[in-house]
Amino acid sequence: MSVSLPPSVLFACSQNSVRSPMAEAMAKRLYGHSSYIDSVGVRATEVDGFAVAVLDEIGVDGHRHHAKTFEDIDPASFDLIVTLSPEAHHSALEFTRGTAAEVEYWPVPDPTAVEGSREARLDAYRRTRDLVLARLKARFGTPAGPSL
Repeated sequence: MSVSLPPSVLFACSQNSVRSPMAEAMAKRLYGHSSYIDSVGVRATEVDGFAVAVLDEIGVDGHRHHAKTFEDIDPASFDLIVTLSPEAHHSALEFTRGTAAEVEYWPVPDPTAVEGSREARLDAYRRTRDLVLARLKARFGTPAGPSL
């Protein structure tokens, strides 16, 4: 396990329905035994069915996710906030002003912008999932326990 994993990590995106729930679910699977992990959005929207489907493909459960906003949590209680959209990054900086929380921006494209067939849209979600997973492992290391 990498020593760069803080005790608590919050993932944030615009709606807490695609990118941040994916990051939360995969991070909990990989690092949940050694770090508290949660996610929020600038706005709260129900979890996206395509996001749940591509998590299911790799054996990660996203079905029970309940969307939250920054107002639903105390951002100061997190050591690291990883933002996945420009809007979330701006909000995280506002919410953590005067706290010790570190804020990192990982630019991740929004797969909901992709139009076309179901398969084309699923491919966009898979690319997002795989990008987030690669960023998790690059930033926090590959855990000794469960893997993806």
